Amino acid sequence: MDAATFDRVLREHKDSVYRQMVRVCQHREDAEDALAQAILLAFRAADQLESEAAFRSWIGTIGKRVCTRMRSHPGILQALEFADDRGMVSDVSDEMDLAVLKGCVIQAYEELPPIYRDVYRLAELEEHSVRETAERLDLTEAATKSRLLRARELMRNRLDGSICGS
Repeated sequence: MDAATFDRVLREHKDSVYRQMVRVCQHREDAEDALAQAILLAFRAADQLESEAAFRSWIGTIGKRVCTRMRSHPGILQALEFADDRGMVSDVSDEMDLAVLKGCVIQAYEELPPIYRDVYRLAELEEHSVRETAERLDLTEAATKSRLLRARELMRNRLDGSICGS
């Protein structure tokens, strides 16, 4: 599906998909974020859609998955909301950009290998010390520091290579 067709079909179905996201996400703000992320993901994969008739259910399914991921990673959302509330995210010009940013961070976090994801979550998102993180994961402090360093590097690289980093 080319960009013009995608835009036309999206305009036809966006309102009904948004209402679906409100029901699934249970909050208007989360629904807006989920819809924005679903649109981005759908646009990236538009060539995989076989029929325009399937667009509404396809993007709805993508949106449901985004809502599920958002609910399963509250620490990420809290960190972004904290930064936004305090003006730390100064490059974000509107809600759509913030939704894309949240989606990029969530996606980068989910792409971390599990051995790095757990360390990153505990040390960065939940703000535990290296010692506490090591104890919780049954690791040495040296291994924890090494994994945390690698996790930060992977997050930076993923975010630099995403739409958020451009």
